[in-house]
Amino acid sequence: MDIEFPVPFAKMSGTGNDFIVIDHRRLLVPEDKQSDFVRRVCRRMFSVGADGVIFIEGSEKADFSWRFYNGDGSIAEMCGNGARCAARFAFARGIAERKMSFETLAGIIEAEVLNDSGDVSLLMTAPFDYRSGLEAELDGEATEISFMNSGVPHAVIFKDEGAEIAVKKWGHAIRFHEQFAPAGTNVNFVQSLNDGTVRVRTYERGVEDETMACGTGAVASAIFAANRGLVVSPVTVITSGGEKLTIVFDLNQDGTAENVYLQGPARIIYIGQLTAESLE
Repeated sequence: MDIEFPVPFAKMSGTGNDFIVIDHRRLLVPEDKQSDFVRRVCRRMFSVGADGVIFIEGSEKADFSWRFYNGDGSIAEMCGNGARCAARFAFARGIAERKMSFETLAGIIEAEVLNDSGDVSLLMTAPFDYRSGLEAELDGEATEISFMNSGVPHAVIFKDEGAEIAVKKWGHAIRFHEQFAPAGTNVNFVQSLNDGTVRVRTYERGVEDETMACGTGAVASAIFAANRGLVVSPVTVITSGGEKLTIVFDLNQDGTAENVYLQGPARIIYIGQLTAESLE
C-alpha cells in the first residue's frame, strides 16, 4: 500500500516543542513507511519541520492510542509535550471528551483539557529506575548525574544560575555515554532560580539537539530539584523557549514521586494537508 495523499494534519506546539499531528484512525501511512515519512516531513525548511510526528489511532482500552515518532524516525515511548498536544487535538476533533485516556508505549495516560485556550493537564505514568551518584567527565571536569525514567530515560545535571552550558556538546556526550547504553538518554541541565522556579534546558535523543521544551525532562528535573530541597510541589519549570510548565507530585521519603501531573499549553498553530512533494 502506498501513502494516501493528501494527508491532513495539524501543526501543534507544546511550549515550543513542535509536532505534526495526524488523525490516523483510517490508515493513511502504512507502518513500514512511517519512519521514512517522519524523517522527511520533519525536515525544517525542506518540509513542514517538527520535533516529531504523532499518529492518533484507535484503541480498545482507552479513548485512542498514539504512535509517536521523534524527528529522526525513531519511536519513543512517551513525550509529555506531545501528549498534551495529542489530548488537545483529540478533544478539538471530537475523538475524546475533555477528560480522556490514551495508550502510549509507556502505559495509559490520563489527560484533561482545562480550558478553551488549550491548557492541558496529564497524569503521568509513575517514574522509575531512579539512579543517583552517577558521574561523567565534561570538558575535563567530573560532573554528578542523576537519572530516572519519567516515561522515557532522562539524565539530570544541576548547574549554578548564570553558568554557561554547552547543551549540544555536553548533551551529546551524555546521551551516548556507556552508562546509558544501549538505549541512550535525554539530558537535562537544571538551574535553580532565586524566584523559586527552575530553568531546564534539554538535549533530546531522536532530535539530537536542544529543543525548546521537554515535558518528561521537566518532570525528572522538578523531582530531582525537590529531592535537593531546592523546590516544593507544585514546581514551575522555565523551558528553553521561555514558557512555563507546572509539575505537581507527591514526594515520598525515599525520593521517589507519585501522582505526577504535567500541566501546560498545547497550541494548534495551523491545519493543512501534506502532499507527496513534502517528502521530496
